[in-house]
This record gives sequence, structure tokens and C-alpha cells, in this order.
Amino acid sequence: MQGMIMHHAQAVEMTALIESRTQNKELRLLGARISHSQAEEMNFMKRWLEAHGELASAPKTSGDHAHHSMNMPSMNMSSQQPMLMPGMLTTKQMDALIKAKGSEFDQLFLTGMIQHHNGALIMVKDLFDTAGAGQNAELFNFATDVDSGQRAEIRIMQTMLGENH
Repeated sequence: MQGMIMHHAQAVEMTALIESRTQNKELRLLGARISHSQAEEMNFMKRWLEAHGELASAPKTSGDHAHHSMNMPSMNMSSQQPMLMPGMLTTKQMDALIKAKGSEFDQLFLTGMIQHHNGALIMVKDLFDTAGAGQNAELFNFATDVDSGQRAEIRIMQTMLGENH
């Protein structure tokens, strides 16, 4: 849950760039949908963590890109480089998105958000692969909703990119 809050925070940060970087009405509507759903899910996760006696602090997005490189410790102890959570955009990808405008922004946003959403699907799968995780009805329903919502948004973005999936 804590990792997913940080993951969602990057998606919200990405959608905050839309207004100043594109006039694409379809992308603006999609961005508003993503921002709203991610913010609602972050609120749920914070409440769930607090109810279970866990810390629920999420990174504050400040309008700049100071928080887009949230890392999780690497599982590979031989590497000193921390790995990004699944699907998260790298600093280089976020910098390119921040600098882009118009159709270049639209392309980078859509491909980046598809990558990001695919990462969330991996995190949901990892959750369900954890023994006992699917037995909490509230958590099961939440994760199932995240999964179906992300898959639907991926299909919309693929259509916007003209991909045949």
C-alpha cells in the first residue's frame, strides 16, 4: 500500500502537466479521469494503512518534479542502484515529459502512462501472489478495482495512440 501510494503520486504529478502542455481535449479529459481516480485510490490506501496501524505518509507533489524518482530498495543486493517501482517513469523520462509540448507531449504522456499503469498491474499481481492477501475483502475489492480501472485506461490510451490491441 505504501509503495502504491508513491506510485500513484507520480501519476497525479504526470496528469498535472497536461494543462500547460497540450490543447488535446481528449487527453485533458483522460488526464482528469486518471488524476481523480488515482487521488481517490490514494485516499483509500492512506485510510486503510491508518486503520491497520501503518504509516500512511505520501510524498507531497509540489508542482515541480522533485518527487518523480521515488525508489524502492533493490532486491538485488549486489547492485548499489535502487530499482524504480514497476512502471514508474525514470528521471530521464519525466524530464522529457516536462519539456515536451503539443503532440510530442501527448505521445510521451500516453506511452509513459501506459508503462505506469502496467506497473500498477504488476503490483496488484504481486499483492494477490502474497499469501493471504486476497482474503481481506476490502483489500481484494480495492485491488480488483485498481486492476480493472488500469486495464480500461490502458485500452483507452492504446486507442488514442492508434495501437491495435
